[in-house]
Amino acid sequence: RRIIQRTDEFCFSMDAVLLAHFPQMTGRERVLDLGTGTGVIPLLVADHAAQITAVELNPVQAELAARNVRLNHLTDKITVREGDYRDPPALFACGEYDLVFSNPPYRPVTSGAVSAGDGRAAARHEITATFADTAHAASYALRHGGRLVMVHIPERLGEIVLALHAEHLAIKRLRTVQPRADRAPNLMLIEAVKGAALTGMRHEPALIVRDAKGRYTEEIRRIYGQEM
Repeated sequence: RRIIQRTDEFCFSMDAVLLAHFPQMTGRERVLDLGTGTGVIPLLVADHAAQITAVELNPVQAELAARNVRLNHLTDKITVREGDYRDPPALFACGEYDLVFSNPPYRPVTSGAVSAGDGRAAARHEITATFADTAHAASYALRHGGRLVMVHIPERLGEIVLALHAEHLAIKRLRTVQPRADRAPNLMLIEAVKGAALTGMRHEPALIVRDAKGRYTEEIRRIYGQEM
């Protein structure tokens, strides 16, 4: 895959790559990516899905995502829609999708210094959409039994559980991501199922990014397609 990005806009990082590799896919799923940015997640999962809709509010990023779809000859599989997913009916039908991806802003607007530039600020802070907005859009889009997969930060897990529960989504898989084995988790990967019971969550072994010498672990190299 090839991807075009602008350095004055938000560029994707490892969290998007880890999220793209988190769910098990059969190749039959109808997929939605909420806040696609330049379209990296649809590009990474395109070979494992039936159809993908990529939604992006920022017109600059939406145009780049559409260019990236064309660049990779995936126009028959990926559709980019510019719009605000806080109004789900304007963008997609209720219960249309089997799998929703979300790499939402991690920080509330009251937390930390907001980045300079609207695109970067909106990607990191909940300026245009709160997590509750994201959970509502995902629940609206998913069929009963459909899955939401997302990446977020561990300190907001309590809020996330409550917001998902309010939208009839229950966490079934949780995997933390640690920079090193001796460091606390700084990310978490979540898979939630629409209409499922709250019981039965599987807490998977942590994903370690770097070994004691600072090199990527074997699992990270495998995710990135690098030779062992």
